[in-house]
Amino acid sequence: MKTALVTGGTAGIGEACVRAFVKAGWRVVTTGRRADRLEALVTDLGADKVHALVFDVRDEAARDAALASLPAEFAAIDCLVNNAGLALGTEPAQQASVDNWKTMIDTNVTALVSLTHKLLPGLIERKGAIVNLASTAATYPYTGGNVYGGTKAFVHQFSLGLRSDLHGTGVRVTSIEPGMVETEFTLIRTGGSQAASDALYGGSNPMTGDDIAETILWVATLPPHLNINTLELMPVSQSFAGFQVARVG
Repeated sequence: MKTALVTGGTAGIGEACVRAFVKAGWRVVTTGRRADRLEALVTDLGADKVHALVFDVRDEAARDAALASLPAEFAAIDCLVNNAGLALGTEPAQQASVDNWKTMIDTNVTALVSLTHKLLPGLIERKGAIVNLASTAATYPYTGGNVYGGTKAFVHQFSLGLRSDLHGTGVRVTSIEPGMVETEFTLIRTGGSQAASDALYGGSNPMTGDDIAETILWVATLPPHLNINTLELMPVSQSFAGFQVARVG
């Protein structure tokens, strides 16, 4: 039985990934800060299938202690799903909070690369897979996307760099780049505004966490000689915006 490690398993895409991998016969280690939600997952899916680690991905000491505590049957990670991440704020750069910027960089970039580096020896040994959650914001800029888009562009390029460095090891690396997915994403980004979330997703038939989780599971279970380098997904209702033009005079 293979084992996946899914970061950010308390809601949205992360929780959906835990459920999808367990349904497909995997064991899953999942991480997050909200212990009650992780405990509910374990209760629902079974302690023999899911092992929860409660820590903030930005806290490397807590992460290392949690990983060291893994039971033997969960300790060999075959697939790392770097899902934990967030956007904070919708303001243009000149009005944005630099603290929000730093939190996004620490979570979306620093924590992701640090955990990946920590698990690389085992992933190489088992010829495993790494699935990184980027975003269409990595490619298509929008007002207020500034640092969030920059972090996801990093994830895209880091994934390609990993592929190059891991050449010949058998390790597969994929950057998953979703557009609009209805999760807690906008609630967190706007400080809990349900109205903002409803306005964004209302009537748009967005993708769901389950949609992305099934895609990630598909990538993780492809034959070992196949690698999906980058996979961009959008709901049919979402497409590309035009250029902005400021008029003067």
